[in-house]
Amino acid sequence: MAVDQRAAFGAAAAWFRATVGEVGDRWAEPGLGEWTVRDLVGHTSRSLVTVEAYLDAEPGEVTVGSSVAYYVAVRAAATGPAVAERGRQAGAAMGADPPAFLAALAERVLAKVAAADDNAFVATAAGGMTLADYLPTRTFELVVHTADLAAALGLSTDPPPEALGSALELAAMLVREHGDGVAVLLALTGRRPLPPGFTVL
Repeated sequence: MAVDQRAAFGAAAAWFRATVGEVGDRWAEPGLGEWTVRDLVGHTSRSLVTVEAYLDAEPGEVTVGSSVAYYVAVRAAATGPAVAERGRQAGAAMGADPPAFLAALAERVLAKVAAADDNAFVATAAGGMTLADYLPTRTFELVVHTADLAAALGLSTDPPPEALGSALELAAMLVREHGDGVAVLLALTGRRPLPPGFTVL
C-alpha cells in the first residue's frame, strides 16, 4: 500500500510539536553532537521552514527528479559546518517561546501544503523540485531528528506509523541507490552487523 506522503508529513510535524512540548526548561542541555536541545529543535524546524520558503519561490525548472536525487545532490554539504551553524541560527530564531513559534509555523506550513498541488514547484537548495518529491525528504528529517530529540530528553521513541513508514521507504530507496542493499538486508535478517559508522545519507 502506497504511503500517503501528505498525511505522513502532517503526522511527523505533529509528533515533532508534541515532543518539543516535553522540553520544559532543558533547552541548553546536550541535544545531538555539538548542538544543544534548542539547536537541535531549530535544525528540525527547518523541515517546516524550508517548505514554506521554497513554496513561495518563483516557479522555475524542475532539475531534481526524486526524493533520492535530492539526497544525492546535497550529500557532500550535509555534514559541513554550515549545517551546524544554520541549526544554531534557527534555534535562536524561535525566540523566547519555541513551542508557540513552532505551533504557528506548523499551522501555516500545513495549510500551505494542503492548498498546493503535488506538482507545485519548490526551489530547494539542491535545485527545483515538485512538492510531491520534496515532502518525503522533510518527513524523513522530521522523523529522524524528532527521534534524536526524544533520545536527548530520555523519552520513548514512538513516531506515528505513517510518518515512520515514509521515512523507512525513503531510507530503503537511498540504500539501493548507494549500492548497500545486500549489506542492509543481511543486517536486518540477523546475518551480520552493518559496518561502523554506516549511514544511508
